[in-house]
Amino acid sequence: MEYVLIGLAALLVTTGVIFYNMLVAKRQMVENGWADIDVQLKRRADLIPNLVDVVKGYASHERNVLNEVIERRNQALSADQGAGREAAESAVSQGLSRLFALAEAYPDLKANEQFLELQSELSKTEDEISFARRFYNGAVRDYNTLIQSFPALLLAGPFGFRERDFFEIEEVDRLLPKVNLGS
Repeated sequence: MEYVLIGLAALLVTTGVIFYNMLVAKRQMVENGWADIDVQLKRRADLIPNLVDVVKGYASHERNVLNEVIERRNQALSADQGAGREAAESAVSQGLSRLFALAEAYPDLKANEQFLELQSELSKTEDEISFARRFYNGAVRDYNTLIQSFPALLLAGPFGFRERDFFEIEEVDRLLPKVNLGS
């Protein structure tokens, strides 16, 4: 009888260790996913001042649009992770959309090599943000599923594993124009 209790206790401890390690691994995947998103968002933020400078040379009287884009970029850089960051990044995307729409009114700007290169880099960065967002949201889904599943939920709460929110930048795919370098 004593050996059965010792065996049962060992089984419970082993199971607990296994599930704790699974929780830690899933949390690390979420953190890694967020780091990837953050890198791409910072890359986009770094491209914006260069794009604004190029546009200024052609559309200097459009200061309100240019200032708005820079203001939204700065707000996004200072926003914390979560819903506030999502809203700030969505605002950046909307500002970029207005900036690209503004460029349509200036044929010389649309033909400017530096502008086209920056527009292409932003388009690539948006794709990278999308990929990173999908990875992060998949990691969050797996993590949240694990901490809600038995027996991991018995360890999740006491050890501080909390649900994470998905990261969505609304409208980003619809707002940014496709770059057509052939025209």
